[in-house]
Parts: sequence; C-alpha cells; structure tokens
Amino acid sequence: MTQTRHPSLAHWGAFTAVVESGRLIRCEPFVADAAPSPMLNAIAEMVHSPLRVKRPAVRRGWLEGNRDREGDEYVEVSWDEALDRVAGELARVRRDHGAAGIFGGSYGWSSAGRVHHARSLIRRFLFQGGGCVDQIGNYSWGAAQFLLPHVIGTTSPVSGDVTDWTSVLRHTRVIVAFGGLPLKNAQVTSGGAGLHSLPGYLAQARDAGIGLVVVSPTRADIPPGMDAQWIPIRPNTDTALMLGMAHTLLSESRHDASFVHTHCVGFDAWVAYLRGDVDGQVKDAQWASSVTGIGPDVIVSLARRVVAQRSLLTAAWALQRAEHGEQPYWALIALAAMVGQIGLPGGGFAFGHASLNSIGQPRRRLPGPEMPLPRNPAGLAIPVARIADMLLAPGTPYAFNGAEHVYPDIKLIYWAGGNPFHHHQDQNRLREAWRTPETVVVHESWWTPLARRADIVLPATTPLERCDVGGSAHDPYVFAMHRAVVPQGEARNDFDIFAALARRAGFEDTFTAGRSEMDWCRHVYEGMRAGCAHRGVPLPAFDAFWAQGHAALPPADSEYVLFEAFRRDPAARPLSTPSGRIELHSRTIAGFDYDDCPGHPTWLPPREWLGAALAGKWPLHLLTQQPKHRLHSQMDPAALSRNDKIQGREPISINPDDAAARGIGNGDLVRVYNDRGACLAGARLDAGLMAGVVIMATGAWSDPDGRLDRHGNPNVLTADIGTSRLAQGPSAQSALVDIERYEAPAPAMRAWEVPALVAAGPSKD
Repeated sequence: MTQTRHPSLAHWGAFTAVVESGRLIRCEPFVADAAPSPMLNAIAEMVHSPLRVKRPAVRRGWLEGNRDREGDEYVEVSWDEALDRVAGELARVRRDHGAAGIFGGSYGWSSAGRVHHARSLIRRFLFQGGGCVDQIGNYSWGAAQFLLPHVIGTTSPVSGDVTDWTSVLRHTRVIVAFGGLPLKNAQVTSGGAGLHSLPGYLAQARDAGIGLVVVSPTRADIPPGMDAQWIPIRPNTDTALMLGMAHTLLSESRHDASFVHTHCVGFDAWVAYLRGDVDGQVKDAQWASSVTGIGPDVIVSLARRVVAQRSLLTAAWALQRAEHGEQPYWALIALAAMVGQIGLPGGGFAFGHASLNSIGQPRRRLPGPEMPLPRNPAGLAIPVARIADMLLAPGTPYAFNGAEHVYPDIKLIYWAGGNPFHHHQDQNRLREAWRTPETVVVHESWWTPLARRADIVLPATTPLERCDVGGSAHDPYVFAMHRAVVPQGEARNDFDIFAALARRAGFEDTFTAGRSEMDWCRHVYEGMRAGCAHRGVPLPAFDAFWAQGHAALPPADSEYVLFEAFRRDPAARPLSTPSGRIELHSRTIAGFDYDDCPGHPTWLPPREWLGAALAGKWPLHLLTQQPKHRLHSQMDPAALSRNDKIQGREPISINPDDAAARGIGNGDLVRVYNDRGACLAGARLDAGLMAGVVIMATGAWSDPDGRLDRHGNPNVLTADIGTSRLAQGPSAQSALVDIERYEAPAPAMRAWEVPALVAAGPSKD
C-alpha cells in the first residue's frame, strides 16, 4: 500500500507522520534527535481512538436546566445548532452580566503549533468579543512567576534562560540539584523540540568528572548512569537545608562578602534572621538537621563543597509547587549569592533542569513563531490555580501580589485546551465548584473528564488533522506541521470554530484578519523570519520552509552565562528590581505585610508535612510527580500509559518498611486517603524512596465514585490552597495521607468510557 509522510511536531518532539490508506500508522522521530521520547509511539493510537468526540453534543440535563454535570447523557446536534447555542449563550451572558460573567479557561499544552494554539485562540476570540475573566500565572511554576521579578527582576531563569550547558561542562565542578534531575520530565517542551539534549549533556558531565549531588526524597531523581551523591530530604524542607548551608558559610566566614555588598541588597536583614536575632532560633546546621532529617555533618560538608569550587545550584520546578513555595527559590538565590559565583561561567543558580526539555540548551536568543494577541478590554483575571475559590465564593475579596481583588461571579465557562480535572488540586472541591456556572462550553478531541462535565462539547481536531507552524524558544529548529489525515468524524479546528462564532457575533473579519489557516501559517512564520532577519539571521522563505518541513537556526554566537553582564558592572547593567540588585530582603514584599511570605527567605512550616501535628493522623507525605508515559493527562488511555498501571490503576511508590507495616505487598490494590478524599492505586515497593514518603504520578483520568477516585487521580488528595498571598500558586506537594490495602472487590474503572449519546442528523454549517 502507498504510504505518505508528513512532517509534524508535538510537545514531546518532532517527527514524521506515516500514513497508509488515510490512517496514521506510526510517528518516526526527527532525524537529528538523539534521544526521542517514546511518547511519540502513542500519537497514532490516540488520533484514531474510539474516545474521539465525533460530533457536537449537548448535555441532556443542561437542556432541562440541571447543573449536575456528571454521568449525564449527551444529545448529538448539528454544527449549526451547536454554534447557535454557544453564540446565544455568550450574547446572553454578556448582555446580562458583562465580561465579568464569562471565564476563558485554557492551559497551554494543547498543541505545539502556534496557529492552532488553543490558549491563544480562545483569548483572541473572547478578548475581541468584549473581554472575559482571564487566567494569569501557571500550575508549573506559578510561585516563581510572581516572586522572581521582586528578587531578580525577571522570570527568565525559570522559563529557560539559564547558563548554557556548554559553559557548565567547561567550568562547573559540582552540580547540586534540589529536587533532582529526573529525565522523564525532560521529554517535553512547550512548543515542541527537535532535540532532546539533556541525556547527552549529563553523559558529558559524568565523563568530565563533574560531581552531582541530588537532594530529593527519592533515588529515582538521579539520572540513570550518573554516579551521584544522594541526600534524602523530608519533602517541603529544602528551604531549611539552604538556610543551614547559608549559616555555615556565614559562621565560618566562607561567604563572598564583597559580592553580597556590591550586587545585593538586604543582606544584613537576612543575616539577622539566620543568626536568630528575629525569632530566637539560630538557623545553623543542627537546626536544619532537625527539620530536614539530614545529618548536620552532611549539611556542613555540602556548604563547604559548593563554596570551595565552581558550583551550580539548581532547583526543580516541583519545589515551589508547595505551601510557601516561594521560599526555596528565594533561599536558593540567597545561598548562591553568598557562594558568590552568580554571573561566573558555570556558576550561580538555575531552575528547571529536567523539569522541561531544552533548559540550558545553547541557542541564539531569537524570536519564535507566535500568534498575536489583542488586549483584554475587560482587564479581568484571576490566578490560574484559584478557579475553585472563584466559582465557590463570588464577591469574596482576596490578596494577590500586593493588591486586593474580588472574585467575579461566573455564569459561563468557555474552555479550550487543557484539563482542569487533571491540573487542579482537591478534585472533589472542584467537582462541587463546577456545578455553579449556568453553562460550560468545551472544545475537545476526546471524551475526557472535562468533556464529560461540559454542557456543550465541540469536537476539535488533533494537530495531525490541520496545518500549523511550531517551535520552542530554546530549540534550534522551527517546524512545519502538515496535515497528515482528514479530521476524524465531524471535528473542526479551533480557529474555524471561533471564526464561525465570530461570524455570528459580527466580528469574523476582526478575528480572522482576512486570513485562512494557511495564510496564518505563512504570516506566523514570516513574522518570525522578519524578527530573525532583524538580528542578522536569515531563514528560508515560507514556501521553501514548508517544503523542507523545518528550518534550522544557527548555533549560538556566544556562550550564555546568567547575569554575566550584571556581575561585571552592576551599575551599568542593573537588574529590573527596585534597587537594581539582587534583593535578599525586599522592601516591596515586606511592605505587603504577608505573614505567609515575609520580606526575606524564611522557613515557614506548611500545614501538611512530616513535622506537622497532622502527621500523627496522616503519617505519609504524598508527592505528585509528572508521569513518565504521558504528558500530564494527555494520552492516558494509550497502551504506553496503560501498560504501566497496576490492576488498571495508577501506581503509587512506597517504601518497603511502610508497606510491611500496613500489610501491603508489591502489586496490591491499595486505598490512599485523607480528609479530602481517596483514590485507588497499585502498590509499587521502592527501596530507593524515603520512609514516610509516597509518590504518585498525576494525569490518570478522573473516575469518581462519591469521594473515591477509582482510577488513581492523586489530586483528590492534594490541598487547594495558594502558596501564599504573594503568588497564589498551587500547593500540590504539601499533602499528608495514609494507605491501606484494599480488601473489597475492585470496582470497575470507567474513566475511558464514552458517555451515552443520542444521535442527531448531519451538520449543515
């Protein structure tokens, strides 16, 4: 049979789609990628999955005025009827409640392509239609996003602009990775990637004799093949470890007094805290040991080691996804300032190594492909992780980043891209909140937990069913994404759906700008091309790029070192902080008067950790990590993800001693529970995991039975509280639980079922 081949791109890598008789049969990795993700193997299965939403559908209960959005049947309707209903609801809510009644929901991992990037398109549509309540921040590094501008004037070191690996390999002698370097996380990049470079760089680091120290509750955070020192630590206590190390440097006069004087402000205030002048508690290694469970001699030795040679201190994104998650990032910067190597080749601090692919990948700082966004005329937004608070308590005031706000009263949720029934904490609370809006509209490709809780479901294409242009700001390629297969069922791309709705509302020309899908692909690429040309970097014209399937960007013309220019001349190259320097004590933050985020790095015990009183009732600290065999909840029904489950449930890693004390054996079905809810899981005994700690991956499709999740979604257990009033980020990593063997017959898992559908006639729109 004749096969056709089509270049494309996903968040887990570039590939060629191989199609036979109109069906995607496999995805071949990009030829330049030395370490492609195995997740590419799941794409074909999901494109042709029986879980695809084939036609527009309306929830039966919504038609009857019922807001209980679980377990209902759906009536399939024509595109004409579905679009008319959506347009009518948008017009009604705008008329009766204004823009403050509409919430524009999305989360940015829906597509690597920029033209059909759902988060960009839904904002473009709703903003041009009069505005909406938007989301700001993110679940990945939400605490850092609002802390770092106060401390170092930018968020770029957490989103990817860290010292190049080439500099690290030539200069660094020890890397200390707080939160580890798990390679599974480095499979993905928002916007896709042509290269997966971290495994190669780590191998070079090992061969160069660079020491690696991994500070984590699990040995699994050490990359395979690396001879690393493992320092097990109680979850949520990294700040205390950093304070103990900082005190060691201070008490032994090993810190760089000149650097903190010339490049930082607030050092004296922080020193007073370290010495106990503020609260009577000296933050020495002995104290840090009592908090972290790490021996004081290990803390002292590590502090001496990082200051005695060129060292890079890096922290995973996961550290700041906890109550008071701002503190470990701020403390890491302060510790690095005392070491005094910020701005030196291979030295200083970084964030996100192994939290995302391409961190530290050398590449020229060039523009990427982007869809232009208009301004939101409503000027309304909430922190992304506070959606349940908003829905449950409209009109309630809340603090955020130094200002007071009030939650709006949402009547209509319009969601395209992402799945809050994966990302959000305390899923049982979110289920309750989801009953409050009058209407929920969702674009989806599959009958996901979100789609099965929508009132109107519009079937959306996958990236293989449309044309696009994709690329990441830290990858040395930009990719053409050719349509490989026809849209499945009656699916339409998001752009066309919004264009049809804009036509009904009278602003189609404004939304489309008179451009078709391919016109937009050309426009987005040529915009990037013009930006690169302005920087002296030529790229091929669009037609040549589209025919080739990709364009390579030139290698970096110099080695990037974070804050190198600032170190060389802090007066001429100041940071974008109020002082122009690194703020070890921030007058701005102190002026907010937040007891959950004071003016300098501080040890603030979370409500749930192994040192809390609650640990007597809930003795295990649950950590939720990114999965190895899917991206968030994407492709959970695919064989790659299914084959890792135990008795059809998400695995939970548990120390053998903790398991034995509960009569749990490897492979047993267990119930994980706390006051917020419970979930089933399959026990996986792990001697490389600290006692008192259990770990589950997120992303198992939600499957509730009362307050029990039958499939293993750990976010029924995590707390829906902000990191602090400063950032209001998610606090998923601060959760205590217990586990017991599940003795009852295992209930049927129903997460991957299609809801009951009542067929309708063909579409005419």
